[in-house]
Amino acid sequence: MFKMKKKVLILLLLSIITTNMFSQETGEDDLGAWYMIFNTSKVSEKLSIHAEAQFRFFETASNFNQLLLRTGLNYHISDKAIATLGYGYINTDGTFEDFPGEENSNEHRIFEQFILKNKVGKFAFEHRYRIEQRFIDFGDTNDTQHRGRYRLQITFPIDDHWFLNAYDEVFINFQEPIFGQNRLYGAVGYKFNKDFSLQLGYLKNHFTGINFDRLQLAIFINTDLRSKKNKAEKS
Repeated sequence: MFKMKKKVLILLLLSIITTNMFSQETGEDDLGAWYMIFNTSKVSEKLSIHAEAQFRFFETASNFNQLLLRTGLNYHISDKAIATLGYGYINTDGTFEDFPGEENSNEHRIFEQFILKNKVGKFAFEHRYRIEQRFIDFGDTNDTQHRGRYRLQITFPIDDHWFLNAYDEVFINFQEPIFGQNRLYGAVGYKFNKDFSLQLGYLKNHFTGINFDRLQLAIFINTDLRSKKNKAEKS
C-alpha cells in the first residue's frame, strides 16, 4: 500500500513539474505586448497604399517573438467597401526561451482582402475578409499553407476625441488542423485629428489548448500623397 502511494506521489510530482516546464517554455503565463504602427497613404481618388510594422514580444518589453511587416494596394470601391492585394514578411521566434543555435522561421505571405463598413446609430461596424497564401521557411524544411480570416470590428465614439474599439477575429486553415486561432480584442483610443490616432488595448489570443494575453499599443497615421492640384479638384 505504501509503495502504491509512493508511486502515485511521484507521478503527481512529475505531472506538476512537466506542466510548469511547458508553461515556462511557451510563455503562456506571461503578459506579452504588441507594438504596432499603421499607415494609409492616399495616392489617387480610388487608390491608397497600406503599410504597417508590428513588433511582438513574449513579455511586455523583452523576449522577441515576432516581427511583421506588411504592405498592400487598396482599391476604394466606395466609402464603405475596400479591396486589397498585399504582401507580408514575418520573422518568428516560436520559443519562449532562448536555445543555442536556434533559427527563426521566415514567412513570405500574399493576401487578398475585402472590407465592408456600415453604421448602426453611433456604432461603426467593419467586416474584414482575408485569404492568405503562406510560404514558410523553418530552416531545415519549407511549407506552404493557406488560410482564411474573418474579423468583426466595432467602434463607438465617446466624444470628438475618445473612442472604444473591439473586435473578434477567427482564423480557419485550409489544411489540418482546420481551426487556427481566435483573437478577442478591446481597446480605448484617442483621435488627435482625422489623420492621427492612438489605441491602447488588450488581446486574448486563443489557440487549441493554449492562450496568450497581450497588451497592444497601436499608432494610426493617414497621409495624402496626391498633388495639391488634385486635392483642390476633389475638394
